[in-house]
Amino acid sequence: MNQYIFTSKQRNVLIGAMGIGIISMVLTWMNDDAFHTRFWSNFLHNSVFFLGISVMAAFFMAVCVTAYAGWHTTFKRVWEAYSSYMYVGVFFMLILGLGVYMHWHHLYHWADESLLDPNNPEYDKILHGKSSFLNKNWYFFGTIIVVGSWIFFSRKFRQISLDEDKNGDTSYSHHKNLKVYSAIFLPIVGFSSAAMIWQWVMSLDSHWYSTLFAWYTATSWFVSMISLTILLLIWLKSNGYYKEVNDSHIHDLGKFLFAFSVFWTYLWFSQFMLIWYANIGEETIYFRERYDNYPVLFFGNLIINFLVPFLILMRNDTKRKFGSVGLVSIILLLGHWVDFFLMIKPAALITANHALHSLHSGEHGAEHAADPHAAHGAEHVSAFVEGFTLPGLLELGTFLGFLGLFLFVGLYSLSKAPLVPKNDPYLEESLHHHV
Repeated sequence: MNQYIFTSKQRNVLIGAMGIGIISMVLTWMNDDAFHTRFWSNFLHNSVFFLGISVMAAFFMAVCVTAYAGWHTTFKRVWEAYSSYMYVGVFFMLILGLGVYMHWHHLYHWADESLLDPNNPEYDKILHGKSSFLNKNWYFFGTIIVVGSWIFFSRKFRQISLDEDKNGDTSYSHHKNLKVYSAIFLPIVGFSSAAMIWQWVMSLDSHWYSTLFAWYTATSWFVSMISLTILLLIWLKSNGYYKEVNDSHIHDLGKFLFAFSVFWTYLWFSQFMLIWYANIGEETIYFRERYDNYPVLFFGNLIINFLVPFLILMRNDTKRKFGSVGLVSIILLLGHWVDFFLMIKPAALITANHALHSLHSGEHGAEHAADPHAAHGAEHVSAFVEGFTLPGLLELGTFLGFLGLFLFVGLYSLSKAPLVPKNDPYLEESLHHHV
């Protein structure tokens, strides 16, 4: 079968998953603090995570095209389908951007413009120095411009691919156009994704920075994208589709899963150990917070996302076993979702507590501000905070809802074209791929 049929049963299952996500978000809102920090941080967490997976799908397609690679051709429509989620992803990020404008949330410390006033007793010189980048206009309009450019190129990839199916010929003109667009897209997405990662995620810890953070985050996205690709291909094959995809294709995807898990670990080590060794205060504080107050997630992150794929996928034949590589893919998809949880939640909690402390101070005056219970808001303490110290059921439910939406959009797109691109010049290479 070369045409995927998106059945009503599959739609209902994914709609059910989205329903669980909506219910989880409603319950989170109803049981949240004054600024609904748990709700908004969950929304940011999943919006960034799944948008990044979509971007990495388009990115890796462009990499394969410019590298004259053909091994992926039989299933490249899966990556085309994943990249279609960017339309939804940018909508969610713009909601967060409007939230900065309208003060719907207090996720970003830099969004408090009063801190940029030199006459304010709480004037923040560091944030003032970063304000040309960390501001509501760049967050909102920068997201439109940058993600809009990603959508433009991913749409061109899809259009060229579909037109090649209908009008492809021996001149390979379609594929030549695809190479041109891919070559233009790669430097654009390389630089702009770093800027967006800094804006959306790193700026949550607005006084902190790392020159490796964009690499680290993008690698986490990439591993998640490969994991989700493997899982979808295994599921499609089990339902009679993609008979052209053989164990060598899965083996190559497993190699990428293994290699970039090791690369992610290298970046983890480089950020944590080397910054700690240098003992630079403005860089160490990010890890100090997570090391002291989130030790289960901090070290569990390394165990799940490095040791599990390293030990299981080290053997060459394991990468060919659908059961083994599928299990690792599930673990890594959840593991890197937790990785983003750890990037976002500690900073969001500190900023929200600071805002709550300021609110209480304003409402009750200096006497209340001196109260130790009110001062609790200024900094995170080592007590357990539901939905922040560890992911709770509502976080998992929200993840399930976003995953259901991502797969719904992806499978709907997948059903709109033949699964195997019949006129792609690299198709024969992919059909006979063997390693």
